[in-house]
Amino acid sequence: MSKEINLHEVYTTTEAQHLLKISESTMKRLLKNGLIKANKVGGQYRILGKELLRVVSPEVEKEAVKSYLEFKKKVVNTINRW
Repeated sequence: MSKEINLHEVYTTTEAQHLLKISESTMKRLLKNGLIKANKVGGQYRILGKELLRVVSPEVEKEAVKSYLEFKKKVVNTINRW
């Protein structure tokens, strides 16, 4: 597999995971939180290359940090209520 992300190529989650050099759990988290937009085809996600390129841009990193901090705040609040 090529290590270069093609803008118009369609990738599986496994291929995208290898290209981005992230774990399976991180890929699932990115999909679940909507940080990577994908379409389901036959029960499996398909991701456009332009989405992967968007992920590696600085704007997405800022959004990921914001999302993480919001999630962390919710978890801390839940724990504090116990």
